[in-house]
Amino acid sequence: MPDVSPETAPKVLDVRPMLRSGGEPFQAIMQAVQDLRPGQGLKLLATFRPQPLFRVMEGRGFDHEVREIEGGNWEVLFTPQPEAVPVAVSVDADRPETWPDPSEHLDLTDLDPPEPMVRILAAAEALEPGNVLFAVLSREPLFLFPELTKRGHQWAGNFDEAGSTYRILVRVGEA
Repeated sequence: MPDVSPETAPKVLDVRPMLRSGGEPFQAIMQAVQDLRPGQGLKLLATFRPQPLFRVMEGRGFDHEVREIEGGNWEVLFTPQPEAVPVAVSVDADRPETWPDPSEHLDLTDLDPPEPMVRILAAAEALEPGNVLFAVLSREPLFLFPELTKRGHQWAGNFDEAGSTYRILVRVGEA
């Protein structure tokens, strides 16, 4: 059995007394979630299977394991989901996961602005409509996004898992 440090041990919240006295524990549960340390889970003890809470907690980034314990009570262990890196997408981008593989790859991590933007725009202009280019940059190209949109290109991008480089796909639009 792996060691569980006090920092990652799940916080235990027993709402059974509150439920038995006719109280509503939702606020107490949400406060407990707010007080969790990064990576910490929550072990909830309840008098019933709290099915509606599962979706709420999923929306807050938690998975759950549920089991019935003695006396018809329930124990639910909410654990933080692995963090996904959010992807920013241009307003008109239609399902980037279905785009073709990039036909052009650019590593622009060693360049200072505005050179990465200049090179991406030039590379996009040289590609046929529908083609995709992939670029890696040392920072998020905030000024590039409106330029791509203005030129009819779609884009999707995010930081890598380490947060050290920004990755962007650009799908060339009609001229």
